[in-house]
Amino acid sequence: MERRMTVHRDGKPIYDIILSQSFDGLAREAEALGAAGRRICIVTDSTVAGLYLEQVSAIFRDMCGSVSAYVFPAGEEQKNLDTVRKLYGHLIANQFDRKDMLVALGGGVVGDLCGYAAATYLRGISFIQIPTTLLSQVDSSIGGKTGVDFDSYKNMVGAFHMPKLVYTNVSVLSTLAEEQFSSGMGEIIKHGLIRDRIYYQWLEDHREQIMRRDTDICLEMIQRSDEIKRLVVEADPTEQGERALLNFGHTLGHAIEKCMDFQMFHGHCVGLGMLCAARISADRGRLAGEEVSRLRRLLENFGMPVRVRGIDVQAVLDAARNDKKMDAGQIRFILLHSVGDAYIDRTVTEEEMRAGLAEIGNISKDGKVTSYE
Repeated sequence: MERRMTVHRDGKPIYDIILSQSFDGLAREAEALGAAGRRICIVTDSTVAGLYLEQVSAIFRDMCGSVSAYVFPAGEEQKNLDTVRKLYGHLIANQFDRKDMLVALGGGVVGDLCGYAAATYLRGISFIQIPTTLLSQVDSSIGGKTGVDFDSYKNMVGAFHMPKLVYTNVSVLSTLAEEQFSSGMGEIIKHGLIRDRIYYQWLEDHREQIMRRDTDICLEMIQRSDEIKRLVVEADPTEQGERALLNFGHTLGHAIEKCMDFQMFHGHCVGLGMLCAARISADRGRLAGEEVSRLRRLLENFGMPVRVRGIDVQAVLDAARNDKKMDAGQIRFILLHSVGDAYIDRTVTEEEMRAGLAEIGNISKDGKVTSYE
Protein backbone atom coordinates (compact mmCIF):
# COMPACT_ATOMS: atom_id res chain seq x y z
CA MET A 1 0.00 0.00 0.00
CA GLU A 2 1.37 3.40 -0.99
CA ARG A 3 -0.18 6.83 -0.67
CA ARG A 4 1.03 10.13 -2.08
CA MET A 5 0.32 13.77 -1.45
CA THR A 6 1.94 16.82 -2.99
CA VAL A 7 3.00 19.98 -1.21
CA HIS A 8 2.48 23.14 -3.26
CA ARG A 9 3.78 26.69 -3.06
CA ASP A 10 2.05 29.51 -4.90
CA GLY A 11 -0.02 26.86 -6.64
CA LYS A 12 3.01 24.97 -7.97
CA PRO A 13 4.03 21.47 -6.84
CA ILE A 14 7.20 21.54 -4.73
CA TYR A 15 7.65 17.99 -3.42
CA ASP A 16 5.77 14.77 -2.74
CA ILE A 17 5.16 12.99 0.54
CA ILE A 18 5.13 9.23 0.03
CA LEU A 19 3.56 6.98 2.67
CA SER A 20 4.48 3.32 2.33
CA GLN A 21 4.86 0.16 4.38
CA SER A 22 8.35 -0.59 3.02
CA PHE A 23 11.34 1.00 1.27
CA ASP A 24 10.40 -0.71 -2.01
CA GLY A 25 9.45 2.51 -3.82
CA LEU A 26 12.41 4.60 -2.65
CA ALA A 27 14.69 3.84 -5.62
CA ARG A 28 11.97 4.77 -8.11
CA GLU A 29 11.24 8.04 -6.38
CA ALA A 30 14.91 9.00 -6.01
CA GLU A 31 15.63 8.19 -9.65
CA ALA A 32 12.73 10.41 -10.71
CA LEU A 33 14.45 13.28 -8.86
CA GLY A 34 17.67 12.81 -10.83
CA ALA A 35 19.66 10.93 -8.21
CA ALA A 36 21.04 8.46 -10.75
CA GLY A 37 24.77 8.97 -11.27
CA ARG A 38 25.03 11.63 -8.54
CA ARG A 39 26.92 11.56 -5.23
CA ILE A 40 24.68 10.76 -2.28
CA CYS A 41 25.49 11.34 1.38
CA ILE A 42 23.21 9.62 3.87
CA VAL A 43 23.15 11.59 7.11
CA THR A 44 22.03 9.61 10.14
CA ASP A 45 22.72 9.03 13.82
CA SER A 46 24.34 6.13 15.61
CA THR A 47 21.01 4.58 16.63
CA VAL A 48 19.33 4.61 13.23
CA ALA A 49 22.54 3.59 11.46
CA GLY A 50 22.45 0.21 13.18
CA LEU A 51 18.88 -0.38 12.04
CA TYR A 52 18.44 0.97 8.51
CA LEU A 53 21.66 2.48 7.10
CA GLU A 54 22.81 -0.61 5.21
CA GLN A 55 19.36 -1.24 3.72
CA VAL A 56 18.95 2.34 2.51
CA SER A 57 22.57 2.57 1.32
CA ALA A 58 22.07 -0.54 -0.82
CA ILE A 59 19.05 1.05 -2.50
CA PHE A 60 21.05 4.14 -3.49
CA ARG A 61 24.21 2.20 -4.44
CA ASP A 62 22.29 0.48 -7.22
CA MET A 63 21.70 3.78 -9.05
CA CYS A 64 24.06 6.49 -7.81
CA GLY A 65 27.60 7.42 -8.68
CA SER A 66 28.77 7.06 -5.11
CA VAL A 67 27.16 6.66 -1.70
CA SER A 68 28.76 7.76 1.55
CA ALA A 69 27.40 8.07 5.07
CA TYR A 70 27.91 10.65 7.77
CA VAL A 71 26.97 9.16 11.14
CA PHE A 72 26.97 11.26 14.31
CA PRO A 73 26.18 10.24 17.90
CA ALA A 74 22.47 10.10 18.67
CA GLY A 75 21.01 12.82 20.88
CA GLU A 76 19.65 16.37 20.89
CA GLU A 77 23.00 17.62 22.23
CA GLN A 78 24.56 16.80 18.83
CA LYS A 79 22.19 19.16 17.01
CA ASN A 80 24.62 22.06 16.82
CA LEU A 81 26.89 23.98 14.49
CA ASP A 82 29.90 21.84 15.36
CA THR A 83 28.17 18.73 13.99
CA VAL A 84 27.20 20.70 10.88
CA ARG A 85 30.82 21.84 10.49
CA LYS A 86 32.01 18.22 10.54
CA LEU A 87 29.37 17.32 7.96
CA TYR A 88 30.62 20.16 5.72
CA GLY A 89 34.10 18.67 6.03
CA HIS A 90 32.81 15.26 4.93
CA LEU A 91 31.08 16.78 1.91
CA ILE A 92 34.14 18.79 0.89
CA ALA A 93 36.45 15.77 1.30
CA ASN A 94 34.13 13.74 -0.94
CA GLN A 95 33.88 16.55 -3.52
CA PHE A 96 30.14 17.11 -3.31
CA ASP A 97 28.85 19.76 -5.71
CA ARG A 98 25.50 21.50 -6.14
CA LYS A 99 24.00 18.69 -8.20
CA ASP A 100 24.67 16.08 -5.52
CA MET A 101 22.20 15.21 -2.79
CA LEU A 102 21.89 14.62 0.94
CA VAL A 103 19.54 12.08 2.50
CA ALA A 104 18.27 12.60 6.06
CA LEU A 105 17.66 9.15 7.53
CA GLY A 106 16.38 9.47 11.07
CA GLY A 107 14.26 11.52 13.42
CA GLY A 108 13.85 15.23 13.90
CA VAL A 109 17.42 15.91 15.00
CA VAL A 110 18.80 14.24 11.87
CA GLY A 111 16.26 15.87 9.57
CA ASP A 112 16.70 19.37 10.95
CA LEU A 113 20.50 19.16 10.95
CA CYS A 114 20.78 17.57 7.52
CA GLY A 115 18.27 20.06 6.09
CA TYR A 116 20.23 23.00 7.47
CA ALA A 117 23.47 21.64 6.03
CA ALA A 118 21.74 21.19 2.67
CA ALA A 119 20.39 24.75 2.83
CA THR A 120 23.82 26.25 3.46
CA TYR A 121 26.39 24.02 1.75
CA LEU A 122 27.35 25.72 -1.54
CA ARG A 123 24.38 28.04 -0.88
CA GLY A 124 21.96 25.15 -1.16
CA ILE A 125 21.83 21.59 -2.46
CA SER A 126 18.97 19.08 -2.68
CA PHE A 127 18.00 16.71 0.10
CA ILE A 128 15.52 13.92 0.78
CA GLN A 129 13.79 13.27 4.09
CA ILE A 130 13.38 9.66 5.23
CA PRO A 131 11.85 10.12 8.70
CA THR A 132 12.12 7.15 11.06
CA THR A 133 10.32 8.42 14.18
CA LEU A 134 6.62 9.14 14.50
CA LEU A 135 7.39 12.72 15.49
CA SER A 136 9.44 13.36 12.36
CA GLN A 137 6.94 11.57 10.12
CA VAL A 138 4.11 13.90 11.11
CA ASP A 139 5.98 17.10 11.90
CA SER A 140 9.63 17.98 11.35
CA SER A 141 10.10 16.31 7.94
CA ILE A 142 7.31 18.43 6.40
CA GLY A 143 7.42 22.13 5.72
CA GLY A 144 11.07 22.92 5.07
CA LYS A 145 11.98 24.31 8.51
CA THR A 146 15.57 23.31 9.20
CA GLY A 147 17.97 24.33 11.92
CA VAL A 148 20.20 23.57 14.87
CA ASP A 149 20.34 24.59 18.50
CA PHE A 150 22.67 27.37 19.63
CA ASP A 151 23.95 27.06 23.20
CA SER A 152 20.74 26.40 25.16
CA TYR A 153 18.41 27.94 22.56
CA LYS A 154 16.46 25.41 20.54
CA ASN A 155 16.45 25.80 16.73
CA MET A 156 17.86 29.31 17.03
CA VAL A 157 19.96 28.99 13.85
CA GLY A 158 18.11 27.79 10.77
CA ALA A 159 16.74 28.28 7.28
CA PHE A 160 13.69 27.44 5.22
CA HIS A 161 14.80 24.79 2.71
CA MET A 162 12.24 22.45 1.18
CA PRO A 163 13.14 18.78 0.68
CA LYS A 164 12.82 17.23 -2.76
CA LEU A 165 10.94 14.28 -1.30
CA VAL A 166 9.62 12.96 2.01
CA TYR A 167 9.58 9.16 1.97
CA THR A 168 7.86 7.66 5.02
CA ASN A 169 8.09 3.94 5.64
CA VAL A 170 5.51 3.35 8.37
CA SER A 171 6.87 -0.12 9.18
CA VAL A 172 9.96 1.41 10.86
CA LEU A 173 7.72 2.38 13.78
CA SER A 174 7.99 -1.24 14.94
CA THR A 175 11.54 -0.54 16.17
CA LEU A 176 10.69 2.75 17.87
CA ALA A 177 10.97 2.97 21.66
CA GLU A 178 7.66 3.43 23.48
CA GLU A 179 8.57 6.88 24.81
CA GLN A 180 9.51 8.08 21.33
CA PHE A 181 6.23 6.77 19.94
CA SER A 182 4.21 8.56 22.61
CA SER A 183 6.27 11.70 21.97
CA GLY A 184 5.11 11.64 18.36
CA MET A 185 1.52 11.38 19.54
CA GLY A 186 1.92 14.84 21.11
CA GLU A 187 2.18 16.47 17.69
CA ILE A 188 -0.58 14.27 16.29
CA ILE A 189 -3.02 15.22 19.04
CA LYS A 190 -2.05 18.85 18.42
CA HIS A 191 -3.17 18.55 14.79
CA GLY A 192 -6.64 17.49 15.87
CA LEU A 193 -6.85 20.25 18.46
CA ILE A 194 -5.95 23.05 16.06
CA ARG A 195 -7.72 21.93 12.90
CA ASP A 196 -9.94 18.83 13.05
CA ARG A 197 -12.24 17.86 15.93
CA ILE A 198 -13.41 14.74 14.02
CA TYR A 199 -9.79 13.56 13.76
CA TYR A 200 -9.34 14.28 17.46
CA GLN A 201 -12.31 12.01 18.22
CA TRP A 202 -10.89 9.40 15.79
CA LEU A 203 -7.68 9.31 17.81
CA GLU A 204 -9.69 8.63 20.98
CA ASP A 205 -11.70 5.90 19.25
CA HIS A 206 -8.63 4.12 17.78
CA ARG A 207 -6.32 4.40 20.77
CA GLU A 208 -5.83 0.65 21.26
CA GLN A 209 -4.99 0.01 17.59
CA ILE A 210 -2.63 2.98 17.53
CA MET A 211 -0.84 1.81 20.67
CA ARG A 212 -0.49 -1.67 19.12
CA ARG A 213 1.07 0.14 16.15
CA ASP A 214 -1.33 -1.46 13.71
CA THR A 215 0.32 -0.58 10.41
CA ASP A 216 -2.85 0.25 8.48
CA ILE A 217 -4.22 2.43 11.28
CA CYS A 218 -0.88 4.18 11.77
CA LEU A 219 -0.65 4.86 8.04
CA GLU A 220 -4.13 6.39 8.09
CA MET A 221 -3.24 8.47 11.15
CA ILE A 222 0.03 9.75 9.67
CA GLN A 223 -1.69 10.59 6.40
CA ARG A 224 -4.30 12.76 8.14
CA SER A 225 -1.71 14.52 10.27
CA ASP A 226 0.45 15.13 7.20
CA GLU A 227 -2.55 16.53 5.33
CA ILE A 228 -3.25 18.99 8.14
CA LYS A 229 0.34 20.15 8.26
CA ARG A 230 0.52 20.33 4.44
CA LEU A 231 -2.52 22.59 4.25
CA VAL A 232 -1.18 24.95 6.92
CA VAL A 233 2.29 25.07 5.35
CA GLU A 234 0.90 25.71 1.88
CA ALA A 235 -1.10 28.66 3.20
CA ASP A 236 1.92 30.15 4.99
CA PRO A 237 5.24 28.60 3.86
CA THR A 238 7.54 30.93 5.83
CA GLU A 239 5.47 31.30 9.02
CA GLN A 240 4.25 34.85 8.59
CA GLY A 241 0.77 34.13 9.90
CA GLU A 242 -1.41 31.01 9.94
CA ARG A 243 1.50 28.56 10.17
CA ALA A 244 2.04 29.77 13.72
CA LEU A 245 -1.04 27.70 14.66
CA LEU A 246 1.25 24.67 14.46
CA ASN A 247 3.00 26.08 17.53
CA PHE A 248 0.06 25.26 19.79
CA GLY A 249 1.59 23.99 23.03
CA HIS A 250 5.08 25.03 21.97
CA THR A 251 5.43 28.38 23.74
CA LEU A 252 5.45 26.92 27.23
CA GLY A 253 6.41 23.46 25.92
CA HIS A 254 9.72 24.69 24.54
CA ALA A 255 10.33 26.64 27.75
CA ILE A 256 9.71 23.52 29.85
CA GLU A 257 11.97 21.53 27.53
CA LYS A 258 14.77 24.04 28.05
CA CYS A 259 14.29 24.22 31.82
CA MET A 260 14.43 20.41 31.96
CA ASP A 261 17.78 20.66 30.15
CA PHE A 262 16.29 18.81 27.15
CA GLN A 263 16.02 15.61 29.21
CA MET A 264 12.33 15.24 28.28
CA PHE A 265 11.10 14.23 24.85
CA HIS A 266 9.95 17.11 22.67
CA GLY A 267 6.45 15.74 22.11
CA HIS A 268 5.98 15.20 25.84
CA CYS A 269 6.90 18.83 26.51
CA VAL A 270 4.47 19.91 23.79
CA GLY A 271 1.78 17.86 25.49
CA LEU A 272 2.42 19.65 28.78
CA GLY A 273 2.38 22.97 26.92
CA MET A 274 -0.95 22.05 25.32
CA LEU A 275 -2.46 21.37 28.72
CA CYS A 276 -1.28 24.81 29.90
CA ALA A 277 -2.66 26.49 26.78
CA ALA A 278 -5.96 24.61 27.09
CA ARG A 279 -6.29 25.82 30.70
CA ILE A 280 -5.66 29.42 29.62
CA SER A 281 -8.25 29.02 26.85
CA ALA A 282 -10.78 27.64 29.33
CA ASP A 283 -10.07 30.36 31.90
CA ARG A 284 -10.83 32.92 29.19
CA GLY A 285 -14.21 31.28 28.60
CA ARG A 286 -13.28 30.14 25.09
CA LEU A 287 -12.74 26.41 25.52
CA ALA A 288 -15.24 24.33 27.45
CA GLY A 289 -13.76 23.43 30.83
CA GLU A 290 -14.40 19.72 30.41
CA GLU A 291 -12.17 19.73 27.31
CA VAL A 292 -9.13 20.31 29.51
CA SER A 293 -9.90 17.11 31.43
CA ARG A 294 -10.58 15.31 28.16
CA LEU A 295 -7.17 16.36 26.83
CA ARG A 296 -5.49 15.23 30.04
CA ARG A 297 -7.09 11.78 29.73
CA LEU A 298 -6.11 11.47 26.08
CA LEU A 299 -2.48 12.35 26.78
CA GLU A 300 -2.39 9.85 29.65
CA ASN A 301 -3.98 7.15 27.48
CA PHE A 302 -1.19 7.56 24.94
CA GLY A 303 1.48 7.23 27.60
CA MET A 304 2.37 10.90 27.86
CA PRO A 305 3.20 12.76 31.09
CA VAL A 306 0.60 15.24 32.32
CA ARG A 307 2.59 16.63 35.24
CA VAL A 308 6.13 17.74 35.86
CA ARG A 309 8.07 18.48 39.01
CA GLY A 310 11.03 20.60 40.02
CA ILE A 311 10.94 23.34 37.41
CA ASP A 312 11.11 27.00 38.37
CA VAL A 313 8.05 28.89 37.16
CA GLN A 314 9.93 32.15 36.67
CA ALA A 315 12.62 30.34 34.67
CA VAL A 316 9.91 28.91 32.40
CA LEU A 317 8.38 32.36 31.91
CA ASP A 318 11.80 33.86 31.16
CA ALA A 319 12.53 31.10 28.65
CA ALA A 320 9.16 31.72 26.96
CA ARG A 321 10.02 35.41 26.57
CA ASN A 322 13.34 34.49 24.96
CA ASP A 323 11.77 32.08 22.49
CA LYS A 324 12.43 32.71 18.80
CA LYS A 325 8.66 32.86 18.25
CA MET A 326 8.45 36.26 19.92
CA ASP A 327 6.78 38.88 17.73
CA ALA A 328 7.91 42.50 18.24
CA GLY A 329 8.57 41.84 21.91
CA GLN A 330 5.23 40.09 22.45
CA ILE A 331 4.72 36.40 23.10
CA ARG A 332 2.75 34.95 20.22
CA PHE A 333 0.54 32.42 21.98
CA ILE A 334 -1.77 29.89 20.32
CA LEU A 335 -5.09 29.33 22.09
CA LEU A 336 -8.30 27.44 21.32
CA HIS A 337 -11.80 28.73 20.64
CA SER A 338 -12.83 25.07 20.73
CA VAL A 339 -11.41 21.69 19.74
CA GLY A 340 -10.43 22.02 16.08
CA ASP A 341 -10.41 25.84 16.11
CA ALA A 342 -7.16 27.55 17.15
CA TYR A 343 -6.20 31.20 16.99
CA ILE A 344 -3.17 33.45 17.52
CA ASP A 345 -3.16 35.69 20.59
CA ARG A 346 -0.61 38.30 21.69
CA THR A 347 -2.23 39.33 24.96
CA VAL A 348 -1.54 36.36 27.25
CA THR A 349 -0.24 37.73 30.54
CA GLU A 350 2.34 36.35 32.93
CA GLU A 351 -0.41 35.61 35.46
CA GLU A 352 -2.35 33.61 32.86
CA MET A 353 0.77 31.60 32.07
CA ARG A 354 1.30 30.93 35.78
CA ALA A 355 -2.29 29.69 36.00
CA GLY A 356 -1.69 27.52 32.95
CA LEU A 357 1.44 26.01 34.50
CA ALA A 358 -0.58 25.16 37.60
CA GLU A 359 -2.47 22.70 35.38
CA ILE A 360 0.63 20.48 35.15
CA GLY A 361 1.66 20.65 38.80
CA ASN A 362 1.17 22.50 42.05
CA ILE A 363 3.12 25.74 42.35
CA SER A 364 4.80 26.01 45.74
CA LYS A 365 5.50 29.21 47.64
CA ASP A 366 9.06 29.30 46.35
CA GLY A 367 7.81 29.33 42.74
CA LYS A 368 8.57 25.68 41.91
CA VAL A 369 6.22 23.34 40.09
CA THR A 370 5.83 20.22 42.19
CA SER A 371 4.07 16.96 41.49
CA TYR A 372 0.47 16.20 42.37
CA GLU A 373 1.41 13.38 44.74
